[in-house]
Amino acid sequence: MPIDAAKAVAAEPRTAEIAWGHKDVQLYHLGIGAGVPATDPGELRYTLESRLHVLPSFATVAGAGSPGVIGGLSMPGVDVDLAQVLHGGQSVALHRPIPAEGSALATSRIAAVYDKGKAAVLVLRTEARDAEGPLWTNDAQIFVRGEGGFGGDRGPSTRLEAPEGPPDTVVERPVREDQALLYRLSGDWNPLHADPGFAKLAGFDRPILHGLCTYGMTLKAVVDTELGGAVARVRSYRARFAGVVLPGETLRIRVWRQQGGVRVSVTSVERDDAPVLADTVVAYDTPAGPYGSPGTGTDTGTGTGAGTGRDPADGHA
Repeated sequence: MPIDAAKAVAAEPRTAEIAWGHKDVQLYHLGIGAGVPATDPGELRYTLESRLHVLPSFATVAGAGSPGVIGGLSMPGVDVDLAQVLHGGQSVALHRPIPAEGSALATSRIAAVYDKGKAAVLVLRTEARDAEGPLWTNDAQIFVRGEGGFGGDRGPSTRLEAPEGPPDTVVERPVREDQALLYRLSGDWNPLHADPGFAKLAGFDRPILHGLCTYGMTLKAVVDTELGGAVARVRSYRARFAGVVLPGETLRIRVWRQQGGVRVSVTSVERDDAPVLADTVVAYDTPAGPYGSPGTGTDTGTGTGAGTGRDPADGHA
């Protein structure tokens, strides 16, 4: 079997020294659509080095994504066809704000392998820390089509009940035709997002947008509309990738406020609100007010089941 679950989970963690500078942060922000309008003060905090704030989802690409999702597919016990891989979900927990320039030791391991029947799910966990202590913890849920059915643990389902009532905020964000080509420069070189021939082998008519690009665009929309751009208030963020996004489409982002954060859903406007992100939660520190005292928030965590309750046929890489 291409995936040996016991071997993968027991494998020695991989560590790598990673470093990033303000240009890496700026490139990432541009890749998720920042900078429009170019002179807007709210956008300049993402694009101008003299006032740069780092969106927490930058953690998914810091150090060019090292070791990264694709790197996780070469872990001991894992030997799979990249064309059968889908990025099923992502969660990140922030231990403190990410600096605009820095270095860290990133340690990655396969935290769990689940048997979903027609697919296997790998949970790749990456923890980053610098000289001052922990910075962030990332969990990537990776679906590998055709690799299930080995009799393993199915794993937990973390599907959430649909939010009640109409959303508190609805925003739309356009996806440029070249969005995936720009985003991949931050380190995700999967040809699914650039090579038409490879996309067809994977079952798509043309290259699709990176799931993590949609993930970043969504967090930016929440930070801008709900937090006034205060990136340091974000404590954790998780999402399940429920469908693909094609470059040139428009994201419709619905936000429901709740204690300690927000629930979010993302759909494609052009495809009759086809789901894109589901079971999405952003937890953040809240000042004194209706949702609690200063510094409180609901930590969604990054457990090995986070975001894995999904259909293997859904999602995008």
